[in-house]
Amino acid sequence: MAKRSGPHLPANAFDAPPGLPAPLPAGEHILWQGRPCGFGVAFRALHLTLVGLWFAGLALWAALPAALAGQALEAVSLALPTLAIGTGALLLLGLLGWLSARTTTYTITNRRVVMRVGIALPMTLNLPFALVEAAECRLYRDGSADLPLRLRPGNRVAYLHLWPHARPWHVNRPEPMLRTVADGKEVAKILARALAAHRAVPEEVAGPVVLRPRVAPGPRLATAS
Repeated sequence: MAKRSGPHLPANAFDAPPGLPAPLPAGEHILWQGRPCGFGVAFRALHLTLVGLWFAGLALWAALPAALAGQALEAVSLALPTLAIGTGALLLLGLLGWLSARTTTYTITNRRVVMRVGIALPMTLNLPFALVEAAECRLYRDGSADLPLRLRPGNRVAYLHLWPHARPWHVNRPEPMLRTVADGKEVAKILARALAAHRAVPEEVAGPVVLRPRVAPGPRLATAS
């Protein structure tokens, strides 16, 4: 007698899409995926311009007395060490900005926002739309945008867990933020439509969840505080 087999499943039925901790449940689908601009992270989160101006000011301060005395070569020799250190600092910050962008994936589905972040220790932050009180958009001249998400009272993710993917200066009430995403206006429209559609259908509220990899196989689930 022939043995009955269960329903056929594709080989990758249990594979999570890139940037997501697990396969999407039935009825949920991806609306948009992207990552920050590396230059945007370096200049806007790591303040590359301010750091450069700081070292330039230090070099000028060191060289100014000799320059005023007419000793041009002495002024240059006094400024060079500071400029060399400043150049190294700028290169390091630029590298960190690039790595932060390369290791980040933002995902907007019809039910939540998922942020896969972290260079040395990756983590995944799940933000169901039921937690999002409001979303804002700050457009830049290059077309990129910051999209901060204000969470409902009682839901909090530690600022250090989020940085640099957090709204600046909002430490007491941190706001997760999609930082310097390209085509920011279009991404903002996608997010706004998804939030509006969600609010038309009531859904059970769940807390924000942070997923961190363990040393042993298998992720550990922890509620962020």
